[in-house]
Amino acid sequence: MARRGGSRLRRVAIAALLLAPAAGLLGVPLYAGADPRLAGTPFFYWYQLAWVPGCCLCLLAAYVLTHRHR
Repeated sequence: MARRGGSRLRRVAIAALLLAPAAGLLGVPLYAGADPRLAGTPFFYWYQLAWVPGCCLCLLAAYVLTHRHR
């Protein structure tokens, strides 16, 4: 029974990791501004670009979690 609970927690973690980039990028009104700027680049652009490596890390973590128990 303990293994089943761990499996459920793992599935929830994987789902959260896969949904995080979509949720972070679909909330456009939250980041649709120019300030703060980073090296002269408006927040709207660098926020989206910051999600590129962030998405890669989320996908990598989800992959590791799916293949960890094999």
